[in-house]
Amino acid sequence: MTDLDWYSVRCVFRHLSLGVYEERVTLWTARSLDEAISRAETEAREYCEVLEEVEYVKFAEAFRIGEVPGEGVEVFSLMRESEMLPAEYVHRFFDTGNERTG
Repeated sequence: MTDLDWYSVRCVFRHLSLGVYEERVTLWTARSLDEAISRAETEAREYCEVLEEVEYVKFAEAFRIGEVPGEGVEVFSLMRESEMLPAEYVHRFFDTGNERTG
């Protein structure tokens, strides 16, 4: 594949002084999923260099975007098998009460 595609890459960071983990999703043009992850991980290390007490936990996952990013375009998707009921699933993975946004 020689054409560039758009990818979103989610990287996870640990803010030691705040006691929180951060998930950042960044957009990249790349020739492959591996190239997009490599570029995002380079940026992740640079992100940590300018912030105090932040470490990249070396977890990245990518999603190839099927079209040029714009309004309403899906930029990330993750599917997980689970027998949990919806409220339990959301509480377990997304709404634990410890989230910070903004």
